[in-house]
Amino acid sequence: MTTYIARPIGPEVLKDLRTADDAGRPMVPFTDEEGGAPLRCCLRRSEPGERIALVSYAPLRRWAAAAGADPGAYDEQGPVFVHARECGGPAADVRPFEGAHRTVRRYSAGGRILGGRLVEAPEWSAFEAAFEAAFADPAVELVHVRAVEYGCFLYEVRRA
Repeated sequence: MTTYIARPIGPEVLKDLRTADDAGRPMVPFTDEEGGAPLRCCLRRSEPGERIALVSYAPLRRWAAAAGADPGAYDEQGPVFVHARECGGPAADVRPFEGAHRTVRRYSAGGRILGGRLVEAPEWSAFEAAFEAAFADPAVELVHVRAVEYGCFLYEVRRA
């Protein structure tokens, strides 16, 4: 089985989002008193007392602009938590946000949804099996892992 790597929101995109998010709003940092927010910059949960922000992010739009694709109606934006300031990114071999049901959504090179899969088992091996199944289809260019409860984007995986 191939090893798949969870991709956080990249540093250049984070720099943009910390100025104005993908909805055009300025970032409004706050101190996370409780902790536990899923941070898309470093793919871990926040710790109590960290300065974070909730920003609007359009992951497929950003990818499509770089790839020369047009996602059409599949271009969506939603809320993501990020550190209010630059962070060190994810730890090596991170296995982010395990322990809950997730959806693995497949996209074509043209930015169209090709389907999805519910990952019910919380172990990383279940995610790897879903990635393996997704990338067995040569039409799949990338996948997004999303929270089931809110539908929020968590991270992206591409072919190695």
